[in-house]
Amino acid sequence: MAPFQFPPSGASDLSPTSDATANKEDREAGIIVDDNDVIDVAAEKKLLKQLDLRIIPALVAIFISVSVASESFGNSVILNASTGDSLLQVLHMTRRQFLAVASISPVSHVLFPIPSNYMLKYFSPPSWLAFLVLGSGVSLMIMAASHNYITLLFFRLLLSAFSIGGPPGVFLLSLPAAAAFSGCIAYGVGFLNGIRGLEGWRWLFLIEGTPPCTLAILVYLFLPSYPENAIWLSNGDHALAVRRMKQEPSKSLGHDKITWDGAKSTLKNGRLYLHYLLTIAFSVPEQSMWLFVPTIVSGLGYDGRDAQLLAVPPLAAAFIASVGLSAVADRYQAWSMCTLVSFVLAGTTFIVQGMLPAIAFMARYVLLCFASTFTFMPYASMLTWFTGNLRNTNGTTLAIPFNTIPAVVGQAIGVYIYKPREAPGYPTGHYTNEAVLLVGAACVQLLRWIYQRMNRYLDVGQHPWIV
Repeated sequence: MAPFQFPPSGASDLSPTSDATANKEDREAGIIVDDNDVIDVAAEKKLLKQLDLRIIPALVAIFISVSVASESFGNSVILNASTGDSLLQVLHMTRRQFLAVASISPVSHVLFPIPSNYMLKYFSPPSWLAFLVLGSGVSLMIMAASHNYITLLFFRLLLSAFSIGGPPGVFLLSLPAAAAFSGCIAYGVGFLNGIRGLEGWRWLFLIEGTPPCTLAILVYLFLPSYPENAIWLSNGDHALAVRRMKQEPSKSLGHDKITWDGAKSTLKNGRLYLHYLLTIAFSVPEQSMWLFVPTIVSGLGYDGRDAQLLAVPPLAAAFIASVGLSAVADRYQAWSMCTLVSFVLAGTTFIVQGMLPAIAFMARYVLLCFASTFTFMPYASMLTWFTGNLRNTNGTTLAIPFNTIPAVVGQAIGVYIYKPREAPGYPTGHYTNEAVLLVGAACVQLLRWIYQRMNRYLDVGQHPWIV
């Protein structure tokens, strides 16, 4: 799964010399793993079911709450705009200032992921994660007090810094669900505009900042760490968890150390840069859809709360389709093929949108739903394919956070491609997304060919690369 790892529940000491890691090493030291050991399939399925039912829902809830907080900025731009009470109108912000605030999130993707990952190596992860989740909620609530562009910019940077350290990997599958949920909340909050002298967008920040603060307490108290140390697993399941991790092609245990030679090897690996280019191709439409779906819907002739509500179906459909595609990809181990098909379909929908007459509002809205769906669909498959072809701690710890740097490049482009003066056609945005998606499809096919070729030269007993 994702490289995100937790220490034992209750290990809340923030000291780099916490007993959590020592206890974990002691427990693993007593488990002898034979390279020829065959894991019982039934026992493994039972273990995975327990892990999935207890850990994944908790992390998805965390990520959704943090993502809803981040998504609130996109909704605040048009919330109550018909009465002159939107965020941009109240703070008297220009288009350039709005883009500067929107661009803060990609900047955070460069500055904070790698330090955050290193904190997980040296500090107690439940405490560190709880700190990040709490910080995101508090930052959003304080942002409700913004009275000018500078304060909004600062607190948006703070929010992005805390949010970027949350669970990565497959949990980003819940991103469109968070965006859709945020749209529903924004629709309801629009009715609070003016109550107690607060604009709707201030209420939105206060309400959406509350769940992360509550979840932070639960994370600190109850979230387990490594599967083999979970208190709700038996000793046999602990041993099985360690055996599985040591037999995985991508081996990265919590106490493994990073070496300089391994780091240099990872940074000089050419195939990883094709994955990074693929990340750019995904990030451009992903960022533009995540941030501008409410604005695009508003440009189709819908105003205020109606635009907030109509922004929900495209993102909700994207979440449902993402879950379905991920299930298919995992069942048949067809991660690259699912990614390829999604990129081609998404690129096609953007081409058609760019060619439609500007006044074809209904057709544009329907295609926006399809474009959003196909854009978000491949992320889990794409990242699973990428991480599945990383073989050690150096790759897992360095390549994955390094992958956020090309993501920033794509997100920075995505922030600027949908221009209000081009509504309702938005040709620049649609054609840019189409171009990068087709480039991404070409990268997927090239990587498939590379992995097929690498598999031909494997020695006997080596794990094959995932094609």
